[in-house]
Amino acid sequence: MSMTGFGKTEAQWKDKRILIELRSLNSKTADINLRTPSYLREMDTEIRKQLIQRLYRGKIDVNIFIEFNGENAPTTLNKGIVKGYMEQLRSFDVADEKDLLALALRLPDTLSSEKEVLEDDDKKAVKEVLEVALKDLEKHRIDEGQELEKDFLLRLAIIAQLLDAVREVDPERSAKIADKLRTALDDLKVEVDSNRFEQELIFYLEKFDITEEKVRLQNHLNYFKEVLQNEFPNGKKLGFIAQEMGREINTIGSKANHAELQKIVVQMKDELEKIKEQLLNVL
Repeated sequence: MSMTGFGKTEAQWKDKRILIELRSLNSKTADINLRTPSYLREMDTEIRKQLIQRLYRGKIDVNIFIEFNGENAPTTLNKGIVKGYMEQLRSFDVADEKDLLALALRLPDTLSSEKEVLEDDDKKAVKEVLEVALKDLEKHRIDEGQELEKDFLLRLAIIAQLLDAVREVDPERSAKIADKLRTALDDLKVEVDSNRFEQELIFYLEKFDITEEKVRLQNHLNYFKEVLQNEFPNGKKLGFIAQEMGREINTIGSKANHAELQKIVVQMKDELEKIKEQLLNVL
């Protein structure tokens, strides 16, 4: 599941129209930016708890709007303050009364909010609408997550193909290293103990052996696909597996001592970086 998504729900409840918008982007933790009317502030803790339980983590923007269709509006007009603004604005003599009123209403403290306007059943309605918006956002997350999964499987398949290429090149690489050492020794034109030379050659080749790295990298590829299918949320775990893949690829590169193998390692790193970049969006 991706961390990126959008959810929007609108519902009519009694004399109120409730509109909730949710936006989610990637983040290491649950970073919730909650915008609600002042008379809903007492619900902030409940709303945040509901969001974390369902969305786990991400940079989450929440906008809750409530429009009152009847006479029970939670705000009243401070007529005295509006009149005071009007008197001051008239002294400028630059607009008619309608323009002055429109300007005055945009100035601070012209509206006052009444507390505890919403009843318990109203608050329940808000939570139910929020639940619907969460399901909408989750659908977006799932849809994008499926696209990410396709991309991961493609990248993993490419790395697996490159690993097969490493297996093909490796015997030739070892033979070339051995030949290079024998040629260098022949150029010295000195006699050496053949048994001792073979022992030193084996020791030297073991330092460049990448058998363990190839096995571990294959295991990491398999484990990545397993976690991709079976665990949720899995973004952080997949990130750790990708780091381990990177270590094995880097070690193969450091031991390569072979131009063709170095090219393959560079291609592996390129595909792995694409995976890591996309993993930032995985929940």
